[in-house]
Amino acid sequence: MTPFPQSTRSQALAEKLTAFMDAHVYPAEPLYERQLDAGDRWAQPPVMEELKAKARAAGLWNLFLPRRHDPQALSVLDYAPLCEIMGRSPIGAEPFNCSAPDTGNMETLILYGTPAQKERWLTPLLAGEIRSCFAMTEPAVASSDATNIRAAIAREGDHYVINGRKWWASGAMDKRCRIAIVMGQTDPDATRHLRQSMILVPLDTPGVTVERALHVFGYDDAPHGHAEMTFENVRVPAANILLGEGRGFEIAQGRLGPGRIHHCMRMIGMAERALETLCQRALGRTAFGRTLAEHGVTRHWIAESRIEIEQARLLTLQAAHMMDSVGSKAARSQIAMIKVVAPNVAQKVIDRAIQVCGAAGVSQDFHLAYAYARARAIRLADGPDEVHREAVAKLELRKYAGGGNAG
Repeated sequence: MTPFPQSTRSQALAEKLTAFMDAHVYPAEPLYERQLDAGDRWAQPPVMEELKAKARAAGLWNLFLPRRHDPQALSVLDYAPLCEIMGRSPIGAEPFNCSAPDTGNMETLILYGTPAQKERWLTPLLAGEIRSCFAMTEPAVASSDATNIRAAIAREGDHYVINGRKWWASGAMDKRCRIAIVMGQTDPDATRHLRQSMILVPLDTPGVTVERALHVFGYDDAPHGHAEMTFENVRVPAANILLGEGRGFEIAQGRLGPGRIHHCMRMIGMAERALETLCQRALGRTAFGRTLAEHGVTRHWIAESRIEIEQARLLTLQAAHMMDSVGSKAARSQIAMIKVVAPNVAQKVIDRAIQVCGAAGVSQDFHLAYAYARARAIRLADGPDEVHREAVAKLELRKYAGGGNAG
């Protein structure tokens, strides 16, 4: 039994969500791909709108919402297993309006938005009427160190003027994307962590240009996509600033904690589905007179995969529990650890499943090749592994600084 049990409500939602995935989402995956290929790749396939309507009718909508928005919302710990279930499918989050980066952007607006900002942007995002993007990373600097961010956000009277180039703005290719949260410098001379701010920039503002779509190992992730964008003398009202000048890092910390939990639980769901595929293939294929499941190496892969998935899940649930009980700041070591562990575990399990499936595993007929690309990319999203390892090491060393216990 897990030391982090789900509430009765979360268990009921998990059962309902699993049934919905089985009945509607998994069967829709091939149709979704066909519709995407047949039309405009940056427009939503019609089947997704059908799934969203069914999910709303079933009461499976905005499950991610933080308690700051609704006291009756799920805790992080209760939402985590639901996020795992959705993560099993590449289209599993959007039917429930639980897709990144919209979830993170909605939480940002909930935590830091003004009433006017919420009315203008949060309301349609919560309704699933529009989508959003988050523009932080820049091609000209090492953006894993966010103090390097150089896009300029300059105050001019009642407006801010934005100039800069961004890339990996996930979601910006989507024709439904209407708003970007942009991070940039408002005061280059301020102390290191007070230089940056975040501001709301409507994508139809003059001077905003989506330059191109970026691919991940050849996948365009349509219709969501990842864009390289330029901002040339983009003028937005001063009221669009989030929380105030110099508060960008503060916002980032509040935004990224829950987002990393969501990423990690989706990775665990992806790993679980890969392990299922591995086992089914191993039992159904024969080589050299024995099923693949009877070969020792396959059994070891299965065992290692199960052990690693369980470890990753427990570590992620521990981080979720700490976020609920002591807050994201106190849980930062656990959050950093899971961000390293979960994508690496998913990548290893998917790789083993590909090996057991042989050439089919790297083809478009199986879900594994795309899953592998996504797992590998998540090792960079929201900070690369190395940044999180560094954070864990610093927090660990801090325990012994100033003459702690010596061996």
